Amino acid sequence: MLGKREDMVVHEAEPYNAEPTRAALAESARTGSGLTSVPTFYTRNHGPIPELEPQRWSLRVEGLVDAPLVLGLAELQEYPQVTVVVTLQCAGNRRQGLIEVRDIPGEDPWGPGATSTAEWTGVRLSDVLSSAGLRAGGAHVAFAAPDFSEIAEPAQTYGSSIPLSKALAGDVLLAWQMNGDPLTPPHGAPVRVVVPGYIGARSVKWVERITVQSEPSSNFFQETAYRLLPPEGSPGPGLGVSLGPIALNSEILVPDDGHRLLAGRTVVSGYALAGGDREVSRVDVSGDGGATWQQAQLGTRLGPWAWTLWSADVELAAGEAEIVARAWDTAAALQPERPESLWNPKGYVNNSWPRVRVHVVEPAATDQVAP
Repeated sequence: MLGKREDMVVHEAEPYNAEPTRAALAESARTGSGLTSVPTFYTRNHGPIPELEPQRWSLRVEGLVDAPLVLGLAELQEYPQVTVVVTLQCAGNRRQGLIEVRDIPGEDPWGPGATSTAEWTGVRLSDVLSSAGLRAGGAHVAFAAPDFSEIAEPAQTYGSSIPLSKALAGDVLLAWQMNGDPLTPPHGAPVRVVVPGYIGARSVKWVERITVQSEPSSNFFQETAYRLLPPEGSPGPGLGVSLGPIALNSEILVPDDGHRLLAGRTVVSGYALAGGDREVSRVDVSGDGGATWQQAQLGTRLGPWAWTLWSADVELAAGEAEIVARAWDTAAALQPERPESLWNPKGYVNNSWPRVRVHVVEPAATDQVAP
């Protein structure tokens, strides 16, 4: 049923939460022209994966609308269809780096693989809302799904919301295809929300109800979870900053942390992502822990909501080396240098400079180099 790679890093079996290794994510991006294959795409769940029958599925559109709707899959597919490349990133991406600063009990130690890119096909949420007609007073659009989570307090089905302005922007999708094939159950079949530029938690899977309302969703995962707290804060309804647009982030995918390399020039590659309506404008790479830098070559961007893949040829001397990267976006923002200043009780938004440490040997010692 899951259809995932055997080498996925599984943080939890139930609910299933897993990410690809650095190498697998890099390989998938190369062979998929920048897209992440479905078996490689990270999976974040808060409860058991529901298996819904497409022919029985329906979507209710209600709340502050003139004409509430009930749409089956065939009726939804009568709206104009669009295909968009979108990168999704979990708010807990790279949490392991914050755990290394200070423990975060009860939270999965996500690495850099909780970021993946796919081509999504569906209809614009704005078109569906337009056909329902918007009444005065609407400011948020809430999504509800049937997956039941024991993590929530109290236990409840998953829900979230986005501002109405984002919902009407024309980029949010109700999608039923991923990389040209029907969605699989782990990725939200038969229909899911895809919210470009926002944390993955807002792209609700298995969506069954959409409600236009005056306030954000009161669901636990909107009101209490996925909020950025101060270092000594504790989760609670409405506390902290509700997470929406993705923060500027990047990661080194090749080489992996701990690898042995030959002295001389080596290819360093990875991804960078700017959320909201921003783009990645520059990535720098250092092979000596940040003492000197060079600009990386940026790959062709797949669309306004997709990651930017980058690479650089870096000269490495024999010994222990720290490879570092840093990204800028079109608002001239730079990633924070260290994770210590970013630590928070839930381990969200670690967008500090990525670092990998490698052991570099002289060419004569090739028998010591790990494959």
